[in-house]
Amino acid sequence: MSLQRIVRVSLEHPTSAVCVAGVETLVDIYGSVPEGTETFEVYGTPGVDIYISPSVERSRERADTGRWHFDEGLEIIVVMNSPSNDINDSHVQISYHSSHEPRPLAYAVLYLTCVDISLDCDLNCEGRQDGNFVDKRQWVWGPSGHGAILLVNCDRDDLSCDVRDNSDQHVRCLEDLEDMSVMVLRTQGPAALFDDHKLVLHTSSSDAERARVFHLCGPEDSCKAYRCVLGQDKVSYEVRRFHGDEERFFVEGLCFPDAGFPGLLSFHVTLLDDSNEDFSQSPIFTDTVVFRVAPWIMTPSTQPPLEVYVCRVGNNTCFVEAVAELAQKAGCKLTICPQAENRNDRWIQDEMELGYVEAPHKTFPVVFDSPRNGELQDFPYKRILGPDFGYVTREPRDRSVSGLDSFGNLEVSPPVVANGKEYPLGRILIGGNLPGSSGRRVTQVVRNFLHAQKVQPPLELFVDWLAVGHVDEFLSFVPAPDGKGFRMLLASPSTCFKLFQEKRKWGHGRALLFEGVIGDRRVKTISINQVLSNDNLISFNKFVQSCIDWNREVLKRELGLAERDIIDIPQLFKPEKKKAVAFFPDLVNLLVLGKHLGIPKPFGPIINGRCCLEEKVRSLLEPLGLRCTFIDDFTPYHMLHGEVHCGTNVRRQPLAFKWWRMEP
Repeated sequence: MSLQRIVRVSLEHPTSAVCVAGVETLVDIYGSVPEGTETFEVYGTPGVDIYISPSVERSRERADTGRWHFDEGLEIIVVMNSPSNDINDSHVQISYHSSHEPRPLAYAVLYLTCVDISLDCDLNCEGRQDGNFVDKRQWVWGPSGHGAILLVNCDRDDLSCDVRDNSDQHVRCLEDLEDMSVMVLRTQGPAALFDDHKLVLHTSSSDAERARVFHLCGPEDSCKAYRCVLGQDKVSYEVRRFHGDEERFFVEGLCFPDAGFPGLLSFHVTLLDDSNEDFSQSPIFTDTVVFRVAPWIMTPSTQPPLEVYVCRVGNNTCFVEAVAELAQKAGCKLTICPQAENRNDRWIQDEMELGYVEAPHKTFPVVFDSPRNGELQDFPYKRILGPDFGYVTREPRDRSVSGLDSFGNLEVSPPVVANGKEYPLGRILIGGNLPGSSGRRVTQVVRNFLHAQKVQPPLELFVDWLAVGHVDEFLSFVPAPDGKGFRMLLASPSTCFKLFQEKRKWGHGRALLFEGVIGDRRVKTISINQVLSNDNLISFNKFVQSCIDWNREVLKRELGLAERDIIDIPQLFKPEKKKAVAFFPDLVNLLVLGKHLGIPKPFGPIINGRCCLEEKVRSLLEPLGLRCTFIDDFTPYHMLHGEVHCGTNVRRQPLAFKWWRMEP
């Protein structure tokens, strides 16, 4: 309990005061003490608890234990726990005594009216409204934590509307309310009290820019009954009681945590005394609740797939058919972006990242639109944004972006434990340059956004050695039935050279790469012998291997991985303007749909009727229960420096772990 205000009593006239249930009121008796007072007594009507606090050193005692020696250090504390039925239906009487007089020197009376006021919401993340369970003014992370949660209402439940639900001050359909958090103002006490007292709901100007509050002012089945009362230019609202003792408010988030906004929002209700026309309103009591805006959360590739996205362009019919067949095997939906919409921009992985937001009352997917703004730039907003499917984007003000701002350069690990710290939602992986080096980095607004979500702390890897510069060019994650529940796949030139050397040793040095590539005359076959005798290619791949090894050590340390958690996938790279591109289709740039993997067909050397690269990958992955399907992406993707993963995107099941139970 906290002391809310001081009430001064008078000998000349009885004094009235309003108490709030369960809240202490300090009674000041010293201004009216008659001359000669040595002791005093305090009595209250039933339901009024009175305590005396003799000093800071001594604990309070009940006042009805007898007379008290008058001391200027004494405090009288009054507490009422039940709301009044009528105005001034309780009172406290103070009698002042002197040892020289048999009767009291004087009496002072304080008439009390108790009102119960609480601003409640779901504080314990279990769908219950319990205003007394925890401190509503604090938001606490962790398994035993508490606090209200607010979703950014960034979907579009009314398809006849062109904007997101949090873009205007209207409730356009009742389904929109499901994305909001309920806040309930409860008041109990004499109705007449509110003839000269006011209840005001209010927030700060900065919080009003980040959340909006609607008040139910009529029939709950009518959209027009939900009036916007706080948000943007509205920072306070006098609550007119439409439903008696309980008023319902609906709160929607307007923006995600970001630089300068940690995600916490506060709302207050204040009881004001408006009884004196000659003075301004005076506050009697304030109740506060704090919300945390739910973060945007990424889903790792080890999560079960729900929907696969792919673009249809002029020369990828067979690719789309192969992806469709794989999606059918995995039992997930397929969405094809037609050429009229993608305008030949096939890189749907680079355009967007599919994540989700979650509160105890609601979970829905949210697409994060990258700032790359290719020909696909309208697809996330126009085709994906909809009922229970939200949208968010971040773009630098100067519109300056690099290839690293495409979301093939944005991945997330499965849940891990590293350096004694748990990451139950994994860690975001983005590519950049070496620490302290100048070079390409993800634009600041995107990095700020990712860091501000807190629940998947980003880890920056070294990718500037790559021409395209995306983390999905050299790593991926696949599910596994043992250990950590996953394996990390790393592209490995040394593993590839070792495989080719082994094949040459067994007399297959003349076996050719790129045999069977159809439709591109620029592709020339090359034998294992030629690869192993190409000093420039060998030297360049030693450099590539050193870059991957640097990342390997960072990933082991920051994700808590052991060598047994990593699988080296054979892969070679070639130089292009001093940067690396895949020499043959990049085998780690794959599509993961549960146990079904869509892997770029490498067109490796055919030995005994089978591609030795495919056989090597099968031997590494199929013992984990994974099923490998090799998809020909050579002409429509590989020749343009992309692969299967770059040309697809997946919406996945949210992680089972509740983000508010972690400790960032």
